[in-house]
Formats: sequence, C-alpha cells, structure tokens
Amino acid sequence: MRYESAVTSFTSYLEQVRRLSTATVRAYRSDLADLGAVTGDVDLRDVDLELLREWLWRATQRGDARSTMARRAAAARSFFGWAHESELIAVDPSLRLVTPKRAKTLPVVASKEGMRQLLDERAAAAADGDPVALRDHAILELLYGTGVRVSELCGVDVDDVDLERRTARVLGKGSRERVVPFGTPAAEAVGAYMTRGRPALAARAERATPALFLGARGARMGTRAVYALVARVLSPIVGAEHIGPHALRHSAATHLLDGGADLRAVQEILGHASLGTTQIYTHVSAERLLDGYRLAHPRA
Repeated sequence: MRYESAVTSFTSYLEQVRRLSTATVRAYRSDLADLGAVTGDVDLRDVDLELLREWLWRATQRGDARSTMARRAAAARSFFGWAHESELIAVDPSLRLVTPKRAKTLPVVASKEGMRQLLDERAAAAADGDPVALRDHAILELLYGTGVRVSELCGVDVDDVDLERRTARVLGKGSRERVVPFGTPAAEAVGAYMTRGRPALAARAERATPALFLGARGARMGTRAVYALVARVLSPIVGAEHIGPHALRHSAATHLLDGGADLRAVQEILGHASLGTTQIYTHVSAERLLDGYRLAHPRA
C-alpha cells in the first residue's frame, strides 16, 4: 500500500474504531503529513528506520520544540504499529525510533487570590446584563469550577447542565462521558447567563442550537474563541504572555490538591485515563510549597 493511502486508512481507524476526537485525529494527520513530506508517496514497505531518523533530524534542524518532536515520533509509532498489526508491513521500522525527551516544565497556575479577583471583576462586568459579559463570566466560572477541557466545555448543551444538583455532563477524550460537579458561584453565573444572556444571543441565530455557550451570531461557541478569552483575562494574573488552553484546568486541579482533595478524585473530575497524568499537579503543589518555604523561613 502507498503511504498516503495507508495514512487515510489509519485516520479512518482512529475515527471509527478508536473513536478519537476530531482534534486528535487532525493532529495525527498533521504529524504524518510532515513525515510524508520526507518520504513522499512511497510504498509503505520502503519506509525504514533510517528514513524516520532523517525525518526527526530535519525537525531538529528546523528548530522544532522537543515536545513537538516527541509527539510526532509517538504518532509515527502508532501508525506503523497499526500497519504491522494490519499486515501491511512485515517489520515495524519505528520500534527502535528513539523519542526525544520532553523538557520538564510544570504547568502555569494562577494563584487562588488572583482567581478570586479575576472572577469578581468578571461578575461586576456582567452585572449590567450584557449578554456577552454574562456568557464570559459563566464560561470562566465553569472552566475553573470543573477543570474541564475547553473542547469539552464547548460541547456542553443546555440539557447537560443540572443547576439544582450543580453538575454538568461532558464528553471527553475517546468519547468517554462523565459528570463533573461545580460550586455555587459557577451555578449562579451559569444560571444568570441562561436566564438573561443566552436568550439574547440565541435570537441572533439563523437556526436554533442546543449548545449552552453561544457566539456573537448565536451559533455554538468555538474553542478558539474560548482560548482567546482565557488568554486575555488570565495573562495579567499569572504574569505570562502566552497562556495555553489548559490554564484554568491546571489552576483548578492544583487548587483542588492544595485544598486536600484525593488524587483519585481529581483524576475522575479531570477525566484522565491514567493517574500518572494527574500526578503532575502534585509536583506543582510541592513546588509552590517549596517556594513559600524558601521565601519565609530564615534558614531556607
């Protein structure tokens, strides 16, 4: 089978069998397209370890981040592992492909006081009933209150939210559904938005949508718009120019652990398949504790 045909079959497998999200499949397709720029549309059996190593070497010469190279190497291993299992190739050339080690960096986390101030300011901005201000306040309260991913938040429908029980149903990675709790401030913000903000935005739509959060034209709000909102309001709080889409998720998880939440409970709330993924936040909490110790103790 030719390389490009194999990639098409592989991405169909990811969508239909493994049921990965659209964003994840798009990332695989992008990484394999980058490899295809080096290999060309050759017979899949002609791709060997040396060609894969040359691909990563070219990425190094381009100055690609180690995290990007590690992700692409992982995508190649998944692809060739699938091809071998599907008997498209006799030998998996990626088995000996060394993954560049990721730089050990901890997530950027806002302080509890910073989050309190930010959310108080957004509540004040929404007090006059502006639909967009009500929506933005509800989004920030819900992201911080639940720790859900931005993509999960954008997929929430009105019927997925139970304000009485203060829970929301979200669809996570691998189409895994879970119910996440949130507190009174988030319930009040979402309730105000649903009562006074959402109807005004929905009236602008060409057709009705069940989505909870709507854009300026009344359609379901997209992830990019939410990313931009989070970056705009959170950058001054954390003192960083570039804020990733998980900024509020990182802050929520760290503050849960700081407050004594069980690691397993945090794993369930965040929807992590592996406890090891959640454990990064214990390192964040430990670093914050050490920073406080170094600043406060005379013999630190």
